[in-house]
Amino acid sequence: MIKTQLEEVRERIEAACLRAGRSSSEVTLIAVSKTKPVSMLKEAYDCGARAFGENRVQELISKKPELPEDIRWHMIGHLQRNKVSQVIGKAVLIHSVDSLRLAQQIETEAARKGLEADILLEVNVAREESKYGFMMEEVEEAIMLIKNFSHVHIKGLMTIAPFVENPEENREIFKKLFDFAVDIGSKNIDNVTMDVLSMGMTGDYEVAIEEGATMVRVGTGIFGAR
Repeated sequence: MIKTQLEEVRERIEAACLRAGRSSSEVTLIAVSKTKPVSMLKEAYDCGARAFGENRVQELISKKPELPEDIRWHMIGHLQRNKVSQVIGKAVLIHSVDSLRLAQQIETEAARKGLEADILLEVNVAREESKYGFMMEEVEEAIMLIKNFSHVHIKGLMTIAPFVENPEENREIFKKLFDFAVDIGSKNIDNVTMDVLSMGMTGDYEVAIEEGATMVRVGTGIFGAR
């Protein structure tokens, strides 16, 4: 099942890139493996998956030692400040930095361990009360503060779009984040790049790719429903 579904997702990514006039090499597929057993992750790995996304620190740190070392782990879920020390050095990218206090905690822990941490700022583009993240109007101010941290590097932005039946409804959200990222990127801020746009999940990743996503987070589409 996983092999077939992974192949289908890859084909759909390819087709979306073609429609957008992009190369599929610009898009990283993150297999969202939260709540899934190690056996399923191994199956996906055997089919070529190398980037895995976890929502909970505990799952990431318990699965990591049981799987091949060339897997790139992404922390994509809400990260509590008291869990930061456990994830530094284990996740190649923390997608879900949703407050200055969290960024500061990452800086403190990375400095303590003598490591560097790559992060994305989570933006609540749709202004949903149930979601974490900076509001659009808060992002630039946060960037101007975080850019001064010496162990934390902003690599781009992330958003979780609303759950919708018709993915077209989220197109405007993805477009907004892309335009904002281009704007910030053009300012050439030290220690800040806008190379990564993590947006789009199982229901809407094709639209996200058409609007500029460089990372898509697909769980159900690969592993089946939870």
